[in-house]
Amino acid sequence: QVQLVESGGGLVQPGGSLRLSCTASRSIFSRYAMGWYRQAPGKGRDFVASIFSGGSTNYADSVKGRFTISRDNAKNMVYLQMNSLKPEDTAVYYCNSYPAYAGWGQGTQVTVSS
Repeated sequence: QVQLVESGGGLVQPGGSLRLSCTASRSIFSRYAMGWYRQAPGKGRDFVASIFSGGSTNYADSVKGRFTISRDNAKNMVYLQMNSLKPEDTAVYYCNSYPAYAGWGQGTQVTVSS
């Protein structure tokens, strides 16, 4: 059974930082690249960042230079370090394979507001 559990969200002021974590079941983590996605209020779910097993990464233009994706292959975990946060980063953040093949987890809410 595929499981994805995200954590680490919260309320942060503009310019602040957060680190998101995702635990993925081995069945998906060991086979696929992993990604972070986000869904802002009233909008569709968008790609944020991806990382392949070898470590190569890709980012949406809107987060390049501010967000960093990483993975711990021994722990089946994926992380998203988010710096210089902006109000437009406010969204529910999800992890999944890249492309997204698995069912979605509950996500973690990130709110950037003063």
